[in-house]
Amino acid sequence: MRKLLLTILCSISLLPGMAGTLLSDEAYISLLSCSPGNDLYAHYGHTAIRVFDPEKHIDLVFNYGLFSFNDSHFYLHFIQGQTWYELGVESMREFMYEYILEHRPVSEQVLNLTPDQRESYFRALLKNSEPQNRKYLYNFVFDNCATRPIVLLEQVLGDTIISPYSGHDGMTYRRTLQYYNRRGSWADFGINLIFGRRSDIVMHGRDCIFLPEPLMRYLEHATYADGRPVVCQQQCIPFDVRPVPWYATWYFGLTILALVLIGLNIYDRRRGKRSRWADIVLYIGYAAILILVVFLTFFSIHPLVGFSWYLLIIPAIHLCTRLIYILR
Repeated sequence: MRKLLLTILCSISLLPGMAGTLLSDEAYISLLSCSPGNDLYAHYGHTAIRVFDPEKHIDLVFNYGLFSFNDSHFYLHFIQGQTWYELGVESMREFMYEYILEHRPVSEQVLNLTPDQRESYFRALLKNSEPQNRKYLYNFVFDNCATRPIVLLEQVLGDTIISPYSGHDGMTYRRTLQYYNRRGSWADFGINLIFGRRSDIVMHGRDCIFLPEPLMRYLEHATYADGRPVVCQQQCIPFDVRPVPWYATWYFGLTILALVLIGLNIYDRRRGKRSRWADIVLYIGYAAILILVVFLTFFSIHPLVGFSWYLLIIPAIHLCTRLIYILR
C-alpha cells in the first residue's frame, strides 16, 4: 500500500510542467509531534508533516523517520553512524494507527503559509519522496526527523524562523537526552557510557530542536523574519516522561552488584581462595565496553561519542570490593 501510494505521488510530481496547483485553498500543512514510546528508539518522540486537503481528498503524512532492520549490515552501519533513513509517505489514518494503539498522544501545529507557500512546500515534499531522493544519511543530532521539516521549510520559503523559546538554553546535550531517556534508567546509563565530552557542550538557541518536543515548543511562539507567526493554529500536548521506579534504576542495579561482590569477597577471604571466574566475567565486560567506545570514538561519525568518566564506575566497584580480599 505504501509503495503504491509513493508511486502515485511520484507520478503526480512528474506531470509535464506541473502547471496546475496540487492543493486547493482549503488545504493546510501541519507539523505532528508524537509523544515518546517504550522502545529505546521511541524515547524521544517523533516528528512528521501532515498535508491535508479536504477538497482534493488528500490527507497524507510525510515521515522522515523510516528505517529497516532488514538492511544488510544494519547494526554495523548503525554503530558506525552510517544509517540511511528515508522519507516515507502514508495516509494519516495509517500513521495514527500505531500511536492510538500505544496510547501515545499526537500534537498538531498548523503552519501559517500562503497558498503559494503551501504549494511550494508540498511540491518540495513530493520531490524529496521520489525514489532517488528519499534516502538520507541519518545523524542523531544534526539531521533527523525533527530537523528536516523546519530546514526544508526555510529552504522552500527562503526565510529564517526566529523564536524566543529558551526552555533548553544553557543545558547540555547529555542533560537533555537524560531527561527523555528518563534519568536513572539503564538506557540513560548506556548513553552516558558511550557519550563523551562533546555531549557536555552547552546548547543555545536552535541547538535544542534536534528533538521533537523542543521543536514543538520552539515553534509555539516562532515568527518569520517579517514578524508573522509560524503557527496559526495548534494543539500542543506536553510529552509524558515518567520517572523510573527506584528498583529499575541503574543506581539500584549497581548497588546490588556491589553487595554481591562484597559478599563474594568476604566468602573468598574466609575460605582463603579467590573466585577468579568473577574477575574474568567482569574483565570481559570491561573489554567489550571499552572496545565499543574506542570503535565509536575513532571509527564512527556519531557526533557525541567518546570517553566518559562513567566508564570507571564498574571497575571502581570491582576494585573497591576486591580490597576486602586483598587487604587481609
